[in-house]
Formats: sequence, structure tokens, C-alpha cells
Amino acid sequence: MIEPHKLKKRDRYLNKLIGFQDTEPVKVITGIRRCGKSSLLKLMIAHLIETGIQPEQIVEMNFESNDFRKMTSDAVYAYVKDQAVSGKRMYLFFDEIQRINAWEDAVNALRVDLDCDIYVTGSNAYLLSSEYSTYLSGRCVEIRMLPLSFSEFLYFHDFEVKETKSALGGVHKRISDKNGEHYELREAFEAFMRFGGMPGIIDVGLDQEKALTLLDGIYSTVVVRDILEREKRRGQKRITDPILLRKIIMFLADNIGSNVSIASIGNTLVSEGLLAEGGRKSAPSAHTVQAYVNALLESYFFYEIKRFNIKGKEYLRTLGKYYIVDIALRNYLLGFRDRDSGHAIENVVYFELLRRGYDVAIGKIDNMEVDFIATTANERKYIQVTESMNSEEVRKRELTPLQKIRDNYEKIVLSLEPGLDHSYEGIKSENLIAWLLAD
Repeated sequence: MIEPHKLKKRDRYLNKLIGFQDTEPVKVITGIRRCGKSSLLKLMIAHLIETGIQPEQIVEMNFESNDFRKMTSDAVYAYVKDQAVSGKRMYLFFDEIQRINAWEDAVNALRVDLDCDIYVTGSNAYLLSSEYSTYLSGRCVEIRMLPLSFSEFLYFHDFEVKETKSALGGVHKRISDKNGEHYELREAFEAFMRFGGMPGIIDVGLDQEKALTLLDGIYSTVVVRDILEREKRRGQKRITDPILLRKIIMFLADNIGSNVSIASIGNTLVSEGLLAEGGRKSAPSAHTVQAYVNALLESYFFYEIKRFNIKGKEYLRTLGKYYIVDIALRNYLLGFRDRDSGHAIENVVYFELLRRGYDVAIGKIDNMEVDFIATTANERKYIQVTESMNSEEVRKRELTPLQKIRDNYEKIVLSLEPGLDHSYEGIKSENLIAWLLAD
């Protein structure tokens, strides 16, 4: 087992947990498998011990372990009660608890019967279903965890960003590793786009073959445990065709950032002959495809983004988009090559906005689109993402939708090659890599 002091910090998430420490809500950490939830629990445990909590006040149960995975809900309750120290507040950590049937009964009973602070992780959004919410009567707070950001990727790989003065007096940023080797920022970003942000990549290094093995394990675990097995545990038979599931995954991975309708997915798979090996002669129903897509959303493999009519100020029902939780999983599915790099960097920006706490939608203005509208309670940004702003044609394409928006919120174009202009009529032109590092 990795010792907590050897774990890399994920301060964005750890600080959120610390902020909710010793409050009534159950802290529920959600996210795709292997994105760092278990390590976050260990970091929180280390924090508790550093601040004077005694080890005997902490109960840690990982339900992927043989020691606990066959437990019943009643057995979980009995185990914790047996560990409880009289007169002391207990800190309970339940990792991947969704594997226990009726687990919410145990958590709710412990919350009522013990003086305790409860932390739960799960790899499926079913964990926060209406049934669960009813049990806890809203007494839970969700902390959504994502794979590593670009900044975290550099930190985890022991890269350091260093600034040097250029000959013209400006500032130039470069990357150096722990051996003192220097790299350009663009090189490090290309490594991130290839190897992605799953923390396990750190253990195998930036080695393509080893990375593929790791990603294959993540993919198989998500599909088998979090989708197919979960269907069995729930006693449902909606997700029964592994071939169809994989084909839908491949389709969505190949079409990140594109307008996709549920009705078109099955028809496209059949028309392109992609379902022939399953013996299927006709397209699956839209209801069936929706069930499979919902399962992928629930397992945090893909995220759906809705369209928002900027003038009409309403969400639209048609043609949302899907983004994959980690760009390396797309590389694993479709091959390591320059595939649709424009949508790939869009994918990175979308998840960075989620990390920074924004609600994100696609913007529609007349017959044009703005890549992202990012909002918080008191802030709004309109963001376009493109590879280069060097050509007049691209500048016109990216700027025109933003110019049509008549409010005074910030408007930004993010690109790998912003050109020489820092702004166009008040629209900022920013370097994408610098924006990612400004986290």
C-alpha cells in the first residue's frame, strides 16, 4: 500500500474535503474509476492524523478488497459499530461502497446512531440516485473528481515550469524535469494530449505500451464492473449487448465535440456496417441507445453538454455534444495519432472549466455556435477554442459568433497559436497552454 506521505497532493479536492470536515453532510466523492478517489481518502486520513485525530478513531473500508466486498449492509454497520471508540468522534471512510447492496441503509443508520464524520467514494452516478438522496434527505455533499489537469500532470511527473527572460526582454516559460533536462511547453502539452491525466500513468511512466495496458484495464473495469455488473445487481436487463456497448463507446469517442442525436447513433452504426459482427440487421431503437449512453454517463466515461440559446435564454432539447473524461482513453480506443485535434483540445478545455467550478453549455447565437458558455453564480465567460488564430479565415469564423453577443461578459478565444494580436474589439486572444497553467 502506498503511504499517504508519498502520495501526490490533489489540493483542489483535498481542500474541499477539509472544508466540509466535521459537518453533518456525508461527503460523497464521485468520478470515473482510477481518477484518484482512493488516494484522496488516504490524503484526508493523513490530514486528520496530522491534526491530532487518533488512528483508532478512523475506520477505513475498501469494498474492492476481499476483506469487505462480500459484506452485507448489516455486516458493514456491525463492523463499524464494533470499531467505534466510546466517547470519541469516529471518521468513517467507505471506498467504492456501491458494490454493497443496500449500502445506504448502513450509512444512514451510522449517521444517526454514531457521532461520526462520513466519507464515501463511488464510480457510478447511480450512487447519487433519487433513492439515495431520499435516504439521506439531502444530507450529502458531492465532490466531483476528474483525472489530472495539465498543471497536475506536470506536477505528478515532477516537471517544473521555469521562467527565463528572452533576448527582447519578455518572459519565456520552459519545462524542466528532476534531472535538469529542459523541454518546451508545447512538448509537455503534446505529452499530456497523448498520455492523458489518469494518475496511474505516473507509475508506468510516459511509455506508450505500458500506458495502453493501464488504459485497457481502466476501460475494462468501467465497462464490466460499473456498467454490465451493475445492471445485474440492479436486476435490470437494459444493457445486455457488450458489442453494441463498445460500438457506441467507439462512436462517441470518434465524435467528441460534434453535434450528436441519440436517434442518429444506431442508424449510423448500422449504415456504416459497424454492427455486422453482432448479427444485427436493423438499428437499435432510440430507447435502447439512450439506455446505453445513460450508462456511459453514469459511469463518468462520457459527459454530456447541452446547448443554450443565448438570445432566447433557454436550453435547447436538440443536438447536445459528448466529451470523453480523459483524452488518453480516446487514444486507447481509436489509436495514438493526430485525430481531429481541434475537438481534442476542446475536450481538454471543457474539463478544465468543470475543474474550475463552472457550469458549461454550448452557446447558440442565430445559426452560429460558441464553443462554451462558462457560468458561476456571479460570473460568465464566452469561450471559443481553435488550434490557430493565424489565418484570416479562422479568425473570422471564431470571432463572428462572439461579436454577435451584445452583453458585456468576458469573451475569449483560446488557441495554441494566438497570433500577434492580444485582442480583437475587446475579445481576448489567449494562449491555451498559458491559460491551462494559470489554474
